[in-house]
Amino acid sequence: MGWNLESFIWNLYWIYFYMLIAYILLSWIPNARESFVGELLGKVTEPYLAPFRKLIPPIGGMLDVSPIVAIFVLRYVVWGIIGILKFIGLA
Repeated sequence: MGWNLESFIWNLYWIYFYMLIAYILLSWIPNARESFVGELLGKVTEPYLAPFRKLIPPIGGMLDVSPIVAIFVLRYVVWGIIGILKFIGLA
């Protein structure tokens, strides 16, 4: 089976998904976000997470659920892109 656009998009999605999960998990470890990996993940994921954090306040002032919403939105966006590509015959 050869390369196709749909599998490429899904691969990008899964890479970014795991980067988001890793960045979220780093928040549970003290000073982990200040490490090289934490800063790198922050540079890649924060621009995407920031709008969700502005819209969704933390629950009880502590629990930030905006990354969960951001992950769901990302998944639906990927489904939409693939749906459009299939509709126009590119995937």
